[in-house]
Amino acid sequence: MEKRIALLPGDGIGREVVPQAVKVLKALERYGLRCLFTEAPIGGAGVDAADDPLPPATLDLAKASDAVLLGAVGAPKYEHLPRSKRPGLGLLKLRKALDLYANLRPAKLFPELIGASPLKAERVEGLDLIIVRELTGDIYFGEPRGISGEEGTREGVNTMRYTEREIRRVAHFAFRLARGRRKKVLSIDKANVLETMVLWRQIVTETGKSYPEIALSHQYVDAAAMELIRGPRDLDVVVTGNMFGDILSDEAAMLTGSLGMLPSASLGDDEPGLYEPVHGSAPDIAGQDKANPIAAILSAALMLDHGFGRPDLSSRVEQAVRRVLAANLRTADIAEPGTRIVGCDEMGSAIAAAI
Repeated sequence: MEKRIALLPGDGIGREVVPQAVKVLKALERYGLRCLFTEAPIGGAGVDAADDPLPPATLDLAKASDAVLLGAVGAPKYEHLPRSKRPGLGLLKLRKALDLYANLRPAKLFPELIGASPLKAERVEGLDLIIVRELTGDIYFGEPRGISGEEGTREGVNTMRYTEREIRRVAHFAFRLARGRRKKVLSIDKANVLETMVLWRQIVTETGKSYPEIALSHQYVDAAAMELIRGPRDLDVVVTGNMFGDILSDEAAMLTGSLGMLPSASLGDDEPGLYEPVHGSAPDIAGQDKANPIAAILSAALMLDHGFGRPDLSSRVEQAVRRVLAANLRTADIAEPGTRIVGCDEMGSAIAAAI
């Protein structure tokens, strides 16, 4: 099996964690996987290289690849730039250009890290849920938007907007995903105050009728945020809009011990998938070999499963991660008494060796 992978390390710790995922993928060559890697800039690196957070050459590479493995975008030195040059816009444009409308963010607690979770063991033991976040609509893309007016009377506007098609396709995605799991879908909205979310609930309910074997429930986002802390083990597949999914998935990440443990996959119907850790560029630790590469490595595992149809190889990666954690190697964010703290590079090498 030969696959072309576009590597977009981006900014900050993205440049440290992506090479660790590459190590792991190369270690799988003995099992018949051959990856051809091509690197390109995005985010702040794109601005530096081509004055564009998503250079045209980067987009062309992504479209011509079988999958895209991304690190992170953003750094303080770019915050003064106009919106069109902000690093984060490069990622938004890439998702939109590839029509990657479904973002999978699994929150799974490895037994070896149960002590690293901020919640009591009895609340998180066995945690295994997936948040399906709609990724190309909602307030991040809605028009009109902007800041207008004179000083003293300025007004900021963003528009929450969803079409029936956008809601229905991500709902189908969530229901199909639930078929292979515990057959439960929780749809999260704010239908008590937002007309956009009234439509969301209507369309998800209609779509659910095509999946009679799946138990569908609905919850307002504020109650769902509480439920993620009170009873996260009861959740299976969670589907929600772009903004709510952005917030809730970061909350869910902490249940696993660290934001550095949460991978993601952004998928569409035809274009190559985009696989990236959720953690961001973390400029405060960038370049210090302190980053946790496990989220990037598990993102590569999602690529093997959802992108390449090799769940066997994905499972090998996950088991390698567990073996290294069982050997008490930890990056600082998931360290516990009695464990040995290692850097990003050593953690990546240990997982690759465990393959």
